[in-house]
Amino acid sequence: MEEERTMSAKEDILARLRKNTRETYDMPDLDGLSPLTFPDPVAEFIKKTTTTAGAQLVEMKASDSLNDVIRRACPDAAIVASNLPEVEAQLNPDTVADVRELMKADVGVIAGHIGVAENACIWIPQTMKEKAICFASQQLVIVLSRDAIVSNMHEAYARIAASKDYFAPYPFGTFISGPSKTADIEGALVYGAQAARGVTVVLT
Repeated sequence: MEEERTMSAKEDILARLRKNTRETYDMPDLDGLSPLTFPDPVAEFIKKTTTTAGAQLVEMKASDSLNDVIRRACPDAAIVASNLPEVEAQLNPDTVADVRELMKADVGVIAGHIGVAENACIWIPQTMKEKAICFASQQLVIVLSRDAIVSNMHEAYARIAASKDYFAPYPFGTFISGPSKTADIEGALVYGAQAARGVTVVLT
């Protein structure tokens, strides 16, 4: 009965809105519009990552080791969480007994699979048992190949659709762009409200 009253109230509100709508507009014609592209997607991705997304970016040299880069980016980190074989980690999201252990991590290190130049988003498929590593650590380090950077989200989704590997063995993936941030109505910007307080993208 309560559900019926809720639905009827909802329908009543929508009916009143429709009745009092004075002007209506057709949806814009999107035929002929092309996605945004860049002559140098890597350069645009670097620019957007360090400005719009608010992340740090490190371009690895041939002489660098990933562990050295992580230590330089997060010098105060005591506990690193990762399942990447090349990372010296104290916690592994594939083998932790309790997912809450990942909340102890100062740094989580994960692999990005696609970088998007237009908005600095990085596609992160779930390649670990506990995906909380993407959100629970204080600092997040995302390792990304510059060969995996595309111009726009259309290209990114085309790559995701073309690959069966992105949802195996776990049917989850997410785009991450810089550190977690939120702002209230007065415009006070807070970092780290929902996830990592800082993000470092390591380009290989």
